[in-house]
Amino acid sequence: MSRTHSSRREFVKRSVLAGAAAAGTLSLARSAHAAGSDVIKFALIGCGGRGTGAAANCLNVQGVLKQKMRLVAVADAFEDRARGALAQLRKEYADQIDVPADRVFVGLDAYKHAIDCGVDLVVMAAPPGFRPMHYAYAVQQGKHVFMEKPCCTDAPGFRSLVESNKLADQKKLKVVVGLQRHHQAGYLQGVQEIHDGKLGDIVCLRVYWNGLGGGARELGPRPQNDPKEMEFQVRNWGCFRWLYGDNIVEQHVHNLDIGNWVMAKDGDPRKAHPVEANGMGGRVHRGNYGDIFDHHAVEFTFADGTKMFSQSRHIEHTWDQVNEFVHGTKGSRSVHTGGGPKLESGNPYDQEHIDLVKAILADTPLNEGWFGATSSMTAVLGRMATYSGQVVKWDDAVAKGPSEAPDRIAWDAKPRSLPGPDGFYPFPIPGNYKPY
Repeated sequence: MSRTHSSRREFVKRSVLAGAAAAGTLSLARSAHAAGSDVIKFALIGCGGRGTGAAANCLNVQGVLKQKMRLVAVADAFEDRARGALAQLRKEYADQIDVPADRVFVGLDAYKHAIDCGVDLVVMAAPPGFRPMHYAYAVQQGKHVFMEKPCCTDAPGFRSLVESNKLADQKKLKVVVGLQRHHQAGYLQGVQEIHDGKLGDIVCLRVYWNGLGGGARELGPRPQNDPKEMEFQVRNWGCFRWLYGDNIVEQHVHNLDIGNWVMAKDGDPRKAHPVEANGMGGRVHRGNYGDIFDHHAVEFTFADGTKMFSQSRHIEHTWDQVNEFVHGTKGSRSVHTGGGPKLESGNPYDQEHIDLVKAILADTPLNEGWFGATSSMTAVLGRMATYSGQVVKWDDAVAKGPSEAPDRIAWDAKPRSLPGPDGFYPFPIPGNYKPY
């Protein structure tokens, strides 16, 4: 989960504002979501803290747009999390919850059952390693989607996202990604001013996520050949790159996304990504924190030669900075400004759901899946560079980047990263690790 600063790209703003103008006179019978129903039904997949929060943000739409929102199914790998989220949501949103016992789904395939419950919208907040699989199924089933960032943790996941985004466009589905800076006034204005030339030509960008947050925790020594290793890793997903992506992917994706958005002057995220990256990183924590790093520094290069300098770090008693800066021929500043257009909510976590529902009601184009895919792969590219110590090219990384996930997703499957004789998980060593 990110900090509070957020926004979204200009072409999405235009389409959403157009939708807002139409929403007041549009009947739900004309919308694409529910064949005449006056209720938008949604399922929650992934019932941890962020999933519970995302469901609440979606339910909050009802108070702003006066559009009935109903949570009708929940799914999680673990029963305690599914029931815990439901109990918490019922405390504040009891009249908007319609989830009987037979629509509480548990297990690694629970997402399919929730999506198949006759819902209009799916809210996805399971560990990001599962995101491409969940997104693909939802789009195939014709559902609108809100999915948390990051959207993938490896190159095969990115390739899957690209195909799902194409299908979502064909089906005219609405997709919003939890890169909530795309839904905050200060970023909307800031990016637009940069695109309008207020800072002149862009010389370079600096982006940071240095702080104590993140999902890693001290695991302690682990037994070898534990038959419940898969369950352990899914429970502790913030320690394993196939599920978490490392902190450069799971958290720093927000700041990298802003860099890509700034570079997307024509509004098309598919063209606005670095073409190569080099960097360094490692781990100073001596405990067993899975197979991830705790610091990364990357130099990204865009096709026109523009550089984006990136830092992400989770180390105590170090410089705390979460921000994005642009240096231009006419000046330099942070991307976020203090002003911006008036939005329905000052809370970007609510606003992204408001914008999604408005697009559904007005049937206006909205697919943030392209930004989600491109920015997530940008983070993966950076991780491949820090792990390997090599210059990694975007095209090579996309085409040849390996899967980080197990060969199959099942409780009895064996993850790729397993504890060694000392009970610790091996982590990448630059110079030895091969990006592909």
